[in-house]
Amino acid sequence: MSKTEIFTQPVIQTDRFVLRPIARSDAGQIKLYGGDKRVAEATSTIPHPLPDGVTETFIERALAPDRTEDVWVIDPSDDGSEVLGAIGLRRLDRNQSEIGYWVAPAAWNNGFASAAVAAMVEANPQACRTIFGSVFQDNPASARVLTNCGFDYIGEAESFSVARGVTVPTWTYIKKLD
Repeated sequence: MSKTEIFTQPVIQTDRFVLRPIARSDAGQIKLYGGDKRVAEATSTIPHPLPDGVTETFIERALAPDRTEDVWVIDPSDDGSEVLGAIGLRRLDRNQSEIGYWVAPAAWNNGFASAAVAAMVEANPQACRTIFGSVFQDNPASARVLTNCGFDYIGEAESFSVARGVTVPTWTYIKKLD
């Protein structure tokens, strides 16, 4: 007999937006922004061009009771209908998580990513002791998001980018929460 742990996600309120759990109704906006080459190439997991069904599969995985990653959308609307980006925490062992995020290009350079990461760290919805983050070295803006939120640089590595089809050098950061 196996035990499946069910995780629930809180809504995290900020002054500018809410971080709310992803919903099936977000598929259109996630497909629009995730399908943008600039967004896909800044992540390790989003393919480009975005094949049919990938967004829906991603959402279903994010909603599964036995998921290993919690995903929130950055929603500035009053009615829960907008997606400016997404932020996720992937569970690791020993009360650690890895953070990942993206923001729609139209909202770049407006502090949304930094505010979302700061809100996630403050809320600490997975009760982490440590959060890791990794960014491609050709994306210094994403590195600034982490350092602005108190993450410390711990080294270099590399990660495969599905959109680029190559392994890309990364910088790795850590935030200790206890």
